[in-house]
Amino acid sequence: MCFLRRPGVPASWICWRMLRQVLRRGLQSFCHRLGLCVSRHPVFFLTVPAVLTITFGLSALNRFQPEGDLERLVAPSHSLAKIERSLASSLFPLDQSKSQLYSDLHTPGRYGRVILLSPPGDNILLQAEGILQTHRAVLEMKDGRNSFIGHQLGGVVEVPNSKDQRVKSARAIQITYYLQTYGSATQDLIGEKWENEFCKLMRKLQEEHQDLQLHSLASFSLWRDFHKTSILARSKVLVSLVLILTTATLSSSMKDCLRSKPFLGLLGVLTVCISIITAAGIFFITDGKYNSTLLGIPFFAMGHGTKGVFELLSGWRRTKENLPFKDRVADAYSDVMVTYTMTSSLYFITFGMGASPFTNIEAVKVFCQNMCVSILLNYFYIFSFFGSCLVFAGQLEQNRYHSIFCCKIPSAEYLDRKPVWFQTVMSDGHQQTSHHETNPYQHHFIQHFLREHYNEWITNIYVKPFVVILYLIYASFSFMGCLQISDGANIINLLASDSPSVSYAVVQQKYFSNYSPVIGFYIYEPLEYWNSSVQEDLQRLCSGFTAVSWVEQYYQFLKVSNISANNKSDFISVLQSSFLKKPEFQHFRNDIIFSKAGDENNIIASRLYLVARTSRDKQKEVIEVLEKLRPLSLSKSIRFIVFNPSFVFMDHYSLSVTVPVLIAGFGVLLVLILTFFLVIHPLGNFWLILSVTSIELGVLGLMTLWNVDMDCISILCLIYTLNFAIDHCAPLLYTFVLATEHTRTQCIKSSLQEHGTAILQNITSFLIGLVPLLFVPSNLTFTLFKCLLLTGGCTLLHCFVILPVFLTFFPPSKKHHKKKKRAKRKEREEIECIEIQENPDHVTTV
Repeated sequence: MCFLRRPGVPASWICWRMLRQVLRRGLQSFCHRLGLCVSRHPVFFLTVPAVLTITFGLSALNRFQPEGDLERLVAPSHSLAKIERSLASSLFPLDQSKSQLYSDLHTPGRYGRVILLSPPGDNILLQAEGILQTHRAVLEMKDGRNSFIGHQLGGVVEVPNSKDQRVKSARAIQITYYLQTYGSATQDLIGEKWENEFCKLMRKLQEEHQDLQLHSLASFSLWRDFHKTSILARSKVLVSLVLILTTATLSSSMKDCLRSKPFLGLLGVLTVCISIITAAGIFFITDGKYNSTLLGIPFFAMGHGTKGVFELLSGWRRTKENLPFKDRVADAYSDVMVTYTMTSSLYFITFGMGASPFTNIEAVKVFCQNMCVSILLNYFYIFSFFGSCLVFAGQLEQNRYHSIFCCKIPSAEYLDRKPVWFQTVMSDGHQQTSHHETNPYQHHFIQHFLREHYNEWITNIYVKPFVVILYLIYASFSFMGCLQISDGANIINLLASDSPSVSYAVVQQKYFSNYSPVIGFYIYEPLEYWNSSVQEDLQRLCSGFTAVSWVEQYYQFLKVSNISANNKSDFISVLQSSFLKKPEFQHFRNDIIFSKAGDENNIIASRLYLVARTSRDKQKEVIEVLEKLRPLSLSKSIRFIVFNPSFVFMDHYSLSVTVPVLIAGFGVLLVLILTFFLVIHPLGNFWLILSVTSIELGVLGLMTLWNVDMDCISILCLIYTLNFAIDHCAPLLYTFVLATEHTRTQCIKSSLQEHGTAILQNITSFLIGLVPLLFVPSNLTFTLFKCLLLTGGCTLLHCFVILPVFLTFFPPSKKHHKKKKRAKRKEREEIECIEIQENPDHVTTV
């Protein structure tokens, strides 16, 4: 039919348009047949999901198991720091039994750590009695050994004009106890019991010593306080569910007792809940382990599932009331399920890419895998379980049963003889329909508000300039926040806020932030330590650090003893026979690895310890130190590695957390491009890409200004923001670009009237359900609340404020629709004129 095209329109464009229409109608036809199938077999589609939930739900309770390895969960899976740790462990096996002033561990291991804090204005060094009762040997200084104690004293005040930096007073002192386990399961269990007793002892000592504040930490404390969030959030999640159920029930109600659907809103939320329970059962059956990051899945799945529920309910209200209820269900499916299928597919693709091997954070990968299962089951339960509920509700409406009490609604004549309260409870809207009302569902309070008040106000010419200014302010703050993004490698962001680990970290950051962690400097190749150029290179590498080094101490020993060791044999001979045998230097034996080839000894590896001066933002500066030292190991003649257990969490964290968002964004873009010339109008996809980008950047920038770092929780929320924005903007935009009204303003009013109710219902339920998260004392839930609140708020702003205004003066143009209607009107006028001329005594209107 290309020969019927308008002049100037390419034939290829007509063909693409025909192909889009064929595919769109094919999808609508499939969804229509699906709706008919559900309406004809509602009991089957109601029973199967219920049986699946019971089966997998009971299995989930029996197989529940928490994740025990926190490092595996939140540290980057593939990092250079783990390779460096393996190399350091192979060179210098752990010896945790020796009492040392600083940690030389390659892994955190089992330990107990306590900070003793004196009252403000007091000197912790004068609290000897309290300290010795906590530990009889806080710092064992013997044999004349010179030791660096920057990590043991906090809030230090030095003696004025002191050349050797003598300590005058200190506010806090830190003691660490390392346990020896050797990787034995039995010893590890004993170590765990010791740590529990250690924490109990610290709490007991705190009660006995009111003049000291004790902040303790054990190796299992981070894991315990990480999982504590799930325990604290149990009751709040139930409260959130009740709030969502209440909001969905109220927003689905009407004064019309026949057409009101409060139970459908309630059953829709319950449908999403049982789909989540089923997904959890499948996860635990496949040997999955629970962690606190999975706490966000119910909120993520609820935000998408209830959107499908409210859209189906709105689709039911748009159907013709005089049709049989089975046909109305099928029409609602053909109207709604096409878009819902597309958005569910996008959810599955984006979270599926987040679950790919490219994701370097195990917590993100596990979350995305569970989210994919939840989305699939969510989609299945919506069209099956909730569809069956819609069938039964439609049957009750067709037979004129009360939507709440399920009794027959009396006739209008009977109601007129009853009291007002009875008329209010049992009224089916016959008063409204008697006034030539074409669609009684328009009396729903949200739809009435949008149609009669909001649509006229937002499209008012005097409101548009303020909306443009509002968007410029929004874009400015978003852009400013995007320039200040910070890494979330600090694991404290995932812990319960009132936990001992957080209080310990706060005190440590306040009083022990002047120095970085002890950085192990491992030289893993033979080196000519006696060579002056090598000595200069070592000094240059260690410049800017406080070094705890056998090399420096040995050079000082040679200088004081007036011994010359300029060649290999003398250097090693004096080192072994004299230096390392002195009591004050014997601890350096663990820092040097000798090998013997015949009668000749060689130094094949050694280690030093470096400590850097830092400001309050210690973590950021440690990452900078790490990034500066590593390239030097490749450019210098000295081959070395640097390592500290905290490097495992810091290593390339920013890259690890941004990759899932980039992959998800690429997946969304790819899908939209593939559908650009197929299913939907191209301008609809173009506007959708712009809207999603604006919402995503807005959430990213505003959450940064709200002190939210880029950790695994915020990155999951950003992936969800992509889908949440598409879920709500896509129906609105596609209805607008396909509308045939005279003007853009009329088209956007029609779009808001058609989809605004479902969008407002879903976002309102979603935001109200987030409120209980505010009362969970956990950094993880605070991050989840902030990100999801910004996601819902920015999406609501775009759907109801920004897009309705911007679409009124940006393409697509509606002029061709206006021309078509003018041509039809002109043709109609010509027909009327001809009929008047043929029969001047009788006027017929066609």
